[in-house]
Amino acid sequence: MASSIKGISTHVLDLIHGKPAKGVPVRLEKQDGAGDWRLLTQARTDQDGRCPQLLPSGENLSSGVYRLSFDTGNYFGLQKMDTLYPEVEVMFQARDGELHFHIPLLLSPNGYTTYRGS
Repeated sequence: MASSIKGISTHVLDLIHGKPAKGVPVRLEKQDGAGDWRLLTQARTDQDGRCPQLLPSGENLSSGVYRLSFDTGNYFGLQKMDTLYPEVEVMFQARDGELHFHIPLLLSPNGYTTYRGS
């Protein structure tokens, strides 16, 4: 059954500590026809490491290229840890008819993994 939730969400998990990464600054942007990026929203992950809805109210999920940027330098800096990747950017393509994107980020100071979640 297809999801009736329309939007973009993320979940950041801290692999070093084995827990959700709370308080990670996240930006959502969309690329326009000229290749420039338009900021849609900024948020921080909640206690469970989630941003359950990043697409702003009134903004439709339309086809195009989106970018999620995670300020991992800020997150690890607050823990007094160095990181190889001070910012992680994840670009993804939305196509006509797609309703929801869940983009998890598995994070450590020296690496990260992402995938399309459900």
